[in-house]
Amino acid sequence: MMQKTDISIAIVKNSDNLFLISLRPLSVHQGGKWEFPGGKVEKNEFPEQAMRRELFEEVDLTVLEYQLLESKSFDYGDCFLYLHFYLVTDFSGEAKGKEGQAIKWVSKEQLALYEFPDANKTVIELL
Repeated sequence: MMQKTDISIAIVKNSDNLFLISLRPLSVHQGGKWEFPGGKVEKNEFPEQAMRRELFEEVDLTVLEYQLLESKSFDYGDCFLYLHFYLVTDFSGEAKGKEGQAIKWVSKEQLALYEFPDANKTVIELL
């Protein structure tokens, strides 16, 4: 039986209505595609705690205000994910790729120019 993995994702929107995206390393699942920062929910951790932790670990931002945008399951065939997408509308800090990854601030319209994992498509349409 395929293992289900819980993932929390932060869709960070700044005061200029730009969204923060980062490039996935080639060595990971869906590598080489762009994503919103996030990662696995750890044991004994709530999804919103994971989103806050991952955002700080990956891009050095501290969440001040957020809301759950969408939760959904997605089957990639080789893995089954349960995704929690949070829209972060207020934060402190200056975004930087703490893990060496490229990051960019892009408009809602520009999101279509980047290749994202398939599981992100419906949430991008919601934006």
